[in-house]
Amino acid sequence: QVQLVESGGGSVQAGGSLRLSCSPSGDTGYTISSHCMGWFRQAAGKQREWVSYITTRGTAQYADSVKGRFTISKDIAENALYLQMNSLKSEDTAMYYCAARSRGGCPTASEGYDYWGQGTQVTVFS
Repeated sequence: QVQLVESGGGSVQAGGSLRLSCSPSGDTGYTISSHCMGWFRQAAGKQREWVSYITTRGTAQYADSVKGRFTISKDIAENALYLQMNSLKSEDTAMYYCAARSRGGCPTASEGYDYWGQGTQVTVFS
């Protein structure tokens, strides 16, 4: 079983930036670069929504709501996944989750991911 650990959340004023990180916990031998990795978020009272994913080849896709403001990346040496969030808006306030898929392909549906982190809270205030 792979456990993912997110960090980097916090409270920030609108227009500000945060960078989220995600890594497998412990020495599992699980390499992020070999799997589709995604970021999802869930605001209070709403369903979990896809934010971004990055394929094994490094191709990134984004939800329209974050396109141009968020950047997903991965560091092979650090075995870490990142989400750089700029120009944050109040509507970005949510719990953010890192997810990994153990099979081929890279979906936007949360059901397509096999491993999840516990989440890191992002709060954007005006």
